[in-house]
Amino acid sequence: MVALVGRPNVGKSTLLNALIGYRLSIVTPRPHTTRHRILGIATRPEGQILYVDTPGLHRGAKHAMNRSLNRAAHQAIAEVDVAVQVVEAGRWGDEDAAVYAALGERAVPRLLAVNKVDDLRDKAQLLPFVAGVVAQHPFDEVYFVSALKRQGLDALEQGILARLPQRAPLYGEEEITDRSERFLAAELVREQLMLRLQDELPYATTVEIEQFQDRADGVAEIHAVIWVEREGQKAIVIGAGGERLKAIGSGARKTMERLFERRVFLRLWVKVREAWTDDEAALRQFGYTD
Repeated sequence: MVALVGRPNVGKSTLLNALIGYRLSIVTPRPHTTRHRILGIATRPEGQILYVDTPGLHRGAKHAMNRSLNRAAHQAIAEVDVAVQVVEAGRWGDEDAAVYAALGERAVPRLLAVNKVDDLRDKAQLLPFVAGVVAQHPFDEVYFVSALKRQGLDALEQGILARLPQRAPLYGEEEITDRSERFLAAELVREQLMLRLQDELPYATTVEIEQFQDRADGVAEIHAVIWVEREGQKAIVIGAGGERLKAIGSGARKTMERLFERRVFLRLWVKVREAWTDDEAALRQFGYTD
């Protein structure tokens, strides 16, 4: 098993999707988009790789939600055979150093994936940047990649395969995750919330699937509740005349149909549960568990 770890917004989810060749983890420009450990399965002739996309490790975890995200990331590190720390080309800060320190909890191979190299205008900066990083934070190997443009991934994958223990495959060749369609449906609605809502509101929302069933006509009927923390937030999510909620539902439904490979009938409701992000019982209800 391979953990993809890093501070928020370095491209871990985009990298996971690129490595398995499937759009599994939701991706938005916002930090803290990933809230759960996501297992992605890549089966190759040389072997099967189980990638774990983790929430971004961050400091100042004041709320129960933030502590839950950090716990999920730390637990993923504790279970893996190889750790890949993802950083942004040209950027290494205190949060990156904190992620490196967290990797010290396990004596496993550490690989450094320098992502977004295509965004760095002066490529001559790459080698001095990496030299400065590894001088104080040694890694077994360094790889330069662009997850978005799928560059440098073959070398990274081969480096991972060379360091994994030999075991029998745990999953079939066609399987890409252990997550259910029900879970993925909730994530795809939340992705639209992250993309379409401004400021801090997306972080006050979560999604719970109340019904997921395949009808006799082959359509997947999905009923989902969008939970917010205040009545004012509910009005914002719904929008004038319900237009924003319709747009969220339409965007999520189209993505679900591509992922699930069948038609989807999606119904959304918006409900209020005050301060759910700092309520341990609510977090368990909504699936934020270790």
